[in-house]
Amino acid sequence: MLQIKDIVNHLESLAPLCLQESYDNSGLLVGDDSKIITKILVCLDSTEGVVDEAIAKGCNLIIAHHPIIWGGLKRLTGKNESQRVVIKAIEHSIAIYACHTNLDKIQNGVNHKFAERLQLRNTQILKPELGLLKKLVTFVPVASLEEVRSALCLAGGGTIGNYDHCTYDTPGHGTFRGLEHSNPFVGEKGELHREPEHRLEILFPVYLQHKIMNALLVAHPYEAVAYDIYPLDNANHEFGMGMIGELENPMETADFLRFLKQQMHCNAVRFVNSNPERKISKVALCGGVGHFLLPEAIAQKADAFITSDIKYHEIMEAENHLLYADIGHYESEKYTMELFIELISQKFTNIALLFSENNINPVQYFIS
Repeated sequence: MLQIKDIVNHLESLAPLCLQESYDNSGLLVGDDSKIITKILVCLDSTEGVVDEAIAKGCNLIIAHHPIIWGGLKRLTGKNESQRVVIKAIEHSIAIYACHTNLDKIQNGVNHKFAERLQLRNTQILKPELGLLKKLVTFVPVASLEEVRSALCLAGGGTIGNYDHCTYDTPGHGTFRGLEHSNPFVGEKGELHREPEHRLEILFPVYLQHKIMNALLVAHPYEAVAYDIYPLDNANHEFGMGMIGELENPMETADFLRFLKQQMHCNAVRFVNSNPERKISKVALCGGVGHFLLPEAIAQKADAFITSDIKYHEIMEAENHLLYADIGHYESEKYTMELFIELISQKFTNIALLFSENNINPVQYFIS
């Protein structure tokens, strides 16, 4: 029987919470993660209608893209929708889990789904994340080098792009003297010892530090393990915001806008384009609010940048660089529900996963 924490742990192994933005509030927001799952309802926003739907369909876990709780709730009196949702969920033993900007930042996340809809090829993250990598340096006796190296790699260290087991070692000598209460692996207590060792270096993502350290301490033969951990400014190309890729065939601007509207099922597309003769081949995109990525899209010579919630003065910043289009917040993220189903179904095949029928765009359009 699956527990809520099984789903939570799986999603967070794919989209670690440490990736979320400082303003975000992803994670398990309501509920007991030890409860057995009945059914799962997936949505963009956990509204009152969604909770009512979960009750009617016998679902005790709601997985949403947007958190229902953004700031701290100081009272639960039912005076606004967030409070009412939380109260009703608790009353009916329904857990609510949110996976927001951390899901935006993974390689196969929200923006990958967006890029799939536009049939983009050769996709890569538009703005890779900085500060997500660290380096472990440790000092290992020669006979134990391969055992320690293997343990660190199995724990998730040493992956660079399409390569794994990436490490570096250099030979040297370590010196130490065991004190009164020591139990040295080599050498004699109270005597200075000089041991042939290798300096072993390996990169790892920050969210795996606990796992990496456990692997090191278990595999290393020394009673007291010497190691250093360095934070790195390297860009991690597996995580970041936005995506950029190429259309199979370049399109005229008007044809691309029609294609965009059709593929994303938009009622309208707001755009600015100073060069209507431009052909669209290289496309950058960001689900949700993505104006902050405009300079990156320009720098990477995108012909078009697609996002949502662009303000009047912001849209002018595209100048003559590219086609800058706003398809709407809901429209840019609505296929996240499909993504949730795919990510969970990859591992769990014996659980009922339902699309919310209350997952509707809160913004309405009047088209005469």
